[in-house]
Amino acid sequence: MTLANPPARPAVRFLDRTTPPHIMTLVILSGVSALSLNIFLPSLPAMAAWFGVPYAVMQLSVPLYLGLSAVLQVALGPLSDRYGRRPVMLAAIGLFLIATVGTILAPTAAVFLAFRMAQAVIATAFALSRAVVRDMVPDAQAASMIGYVTMGMALVPMVGPMVGGVLDEAFGWQATFVALLVCGAAVGALAWADMGETAARRPSSLAAQFREYPALFASRRFWGYAVCAAASSGAFFSFLGGAPFVGSEIFGLPPSTLGLVFGAPAIGYAVGNFLSGRYSVRVGLTRMVLIGSLILTGGLVLLLAVTLAGFGGPLAFFGLVTLVGLGNGMTLPNATAGMMSVRPDLAGSASGLGGAMTIGGGAALAALAGVLLVPGGTEIPLILVMLGTSALSVAAILAVIRRNRALGLTL
Repeated sequence: MTLANPPARPAVRFLDRTTPPHIMTLVILSGVSALSLNIFLPSLPAMAAWFGVPYAVMQLSVPLYLGLSAVLQVALGPLSDRYGRRPVMLAAIGLFLIATVGTILAPTAAVFLAFRMAQAVIATAFALSRAVVRDMVPDAQAASMIGYVTMGMALVPMVGPMVGGVLDEAFGWQATFVALLVCGAAVGALAWADMGETAARRPSSLAAQFREYPALFASRRFWGYAVCAAASSGAFFSFLGGAPFVGSEIFGLPPSTLGLVFGAPAIGYAVGNFLSGRYSVRVGLTRMVLIGSLILTGGLVLLLAVTLAGFGGPLAFFGLVTLVGLGNGMTLPNATAGMMSVRPDLAGSASGLGGAMTIGGGAALAALAGVLLVPGGTEIPLILVMLGTSALSVAAILAVIRRNRALGLTL
């Protein structure tokens, strides 16, 4: 199968602002958003020591970032539907660069956390990349193309913590944010050159755009897809919030090794994205969501059983969370395409609202993971949080399947 069978586009040159961006541009834009989320995670213990604060304070850089990302995405969707994908994307990248400079120069933990929250504006890159795909192709093809786009993006969180761990050991934690600054500038130049506008400009005011949100709120299918996506990714965000502590404090791994094993979920995610890209059109996006959520939940059941049986440890923990990535890689592209298909004319708003639910829930779960994990404890509280949210994803997609059947829609 070709790449989601997108409609043929004429050969265009860079700096053409009237044609859709190349697929690799969307991959890279999504990738820098993922890189900002996790490149610095192996440095959290060192950052806590540098600023002279407890680890729990620096761990707030994950849930605070995710929380503001959620708030921003509620606004970014209607903004991009009203004013276009390109200007909103370019403005977000510019603000991200300013915030990144602030994190590098921050004199205190409080100032760092403030600029870290401001970095959340780069979540625009991921949300709008999905909306651009939906602008270009319809439902099942959108799921397939999003799968390919995020498969490439999965390489970034796999490599990011590895690079961050090495940079931390060699040059200190600030080096990871310098790397983010360089990457952000390069991505900004790429977006300026290649990201043509894909959204049809709508004559309504921005206030009118926000008033269209109830059309999404009233759709049970939208809620089912959105809750499934939020719950499925919640397992991964819980992992992001708790795994640095589990790896460093419970398993005693150094930053470079911790960065290496952090790539385990991303390997599974890349495989799941490939399967989505290859089979979503053939199998159906809702069935793909169900399969992915079952793999995710089954993997965590197995991890809990292995740990309770006394065979836990870094190999079992980080090895089996590969299934978390695999399940998410199949679930998220298809659930995202599903929520945007409810009202195609509000694809940006649907992507933003669904993303806000996903990231907002992730912020809460990341914070919860940080609270439940204590010195001298085990990894079991984190596993239970991940398992609970993954089970919710199964329940949500089963509700969508029942609704689709009631409406006579295909799965």
